Amino acid sequence: MNLNNRGWNFFGAFICYQLIITALYFQYVDGLEPCPLCIFQRVMVVALGAILLINAIHNPNIHSWANRVYQILALLPTIGGTIIAGRHVYLQHLPADEVPACGAPLETLMDVLPFTQVIQTVLSGDGECAKVSWNFLGLSMPEWMLVIFIIAALVIGFRLFRSFQKPKPY
Repeated sequence: MNLNNRGWNFFGAFICYQLIITALYFQYVDGLEPCPLCIFQRVMVVALGAILLINAIHNPNIHSWANRVYQILALLPTIGGTIIAGRHVYLQHLPADEVPACGAPLETLMDVLPFTQVIQTVLSGDGECAKVSWNFLGLSMPEWMLVIFIIAALVIGFRLFRSFQKPKPY
């Protein structure tokens, strides 16, 4: 199976696009306001989609250094997204008495704190991130995103591994 061609990159970018459209649907149509960790997960999905789209447009040779750079760049948001979604799932599974208190909205944090402190504050999570407001097949949105990020990391890791293999003679 060839997971390094243009079609797979366009397909991955399309999945990222669909994830963002779905998130916006839940926000603006169903009225589910995203918590700060949800917003950071969206940023990771957009970054991954942009890298996959650029890779699809450029379409470097499977065994080229450019393809390897794209695969490594694509691994960064998948790993970041896995960490953020994992933290989100962790907060959702805390006992009620251990859930951190709700903090200031993200917009307020961005106005008041330096960017690095905003990142640190958001990643520590708060009570807003611990609420489960949607389930599908027994999994919450952060749990689904954790599964999606792990699958993406495995596929991209496999593609990176394949880029280092010698090409087969025809």
